Amino acid sequence: SAPCALLPKPTSHGRCQSTSPLSCQLASADTERETINSIILNPHYAVYLALVKAARNGAVYGAKVRFPHALVMVFLFRSGPLREKLQLIYKATRTHARNLATFAVVYKFSMICLRRTSPTGKERSFDTFLAGLIGGYTVFGRGIQSSVNQQIVIYVFARVMLALAKLTVQRRSQGGLGMGRELREKVEDNAWPVFASLSWAAVMWIFRWYPATIQPSLRSSMQYIYVDSDHWDNFRNFLIHNK
Repeated sequence: SAPCALLPKPTSHGRCQSTSPLSCQLASADTERETINSIILNPHYAVYLALVKAARNGAVYGAKVRFPHALVMVFLFRSGPLREKLQLIYKATRTHARNLATFAVVYKFSMICLRRTSPTGKERSFDTFLAGLIGGYTVFGRGIQSSVNQQIVIYVFARVMLALAKLTVQRRSQGGLGMGRELREKVEDNAWPVFASLSWAAVMWIFRWYPATIQPSLRSSMQYIYVDSDHWDNFRNFLIHNK
């Protein structure tokens, strides 16, 4: 660019020709940027640099998703000093970001290894499943899991079930069961109402008779809505405050 063209160029010995320290620093920074760009744009390094960006994107996405959720849940349902609440928010955000970043790296590295074991050197249909299996066990499957990890896995499981349900009504050429048109339309029209109704029926029954088995944050929200609403002793904790 024009501004960069005005900067002094380093000599062949790496020394700046200008007498201005600032100009030399700018020239050096410009040279470093060019060097970095030449590395990250080199196709020979692309596979491995993708691991770095996967870690970055996993960490950023995890932080974006978890921070507002943790902020709301901690300040709504947790008691204690401000410092303790901030520590809980930070810990949950860090765990979510770190684990998504770790899974992304393990998954993509596993894909690299699996492609190299392929006779054709290309991705096979089951490679993504195996790489996901390795990453899932490594990051989310071993040892005692935190509530954050449990929430992530439950979220993924729910989305997988919905995707599989949609897949079953697709044509056989699209991976489905090959249902007839009439049957497929009936399933598409009625599947969601049945699913939604049974889900709410099941969770309310479990909460009523076996509340300890429900995930803590869900149990806390249901306690707030369905149990605490049965108790008040004045106008203030009837409409203004819960307790």
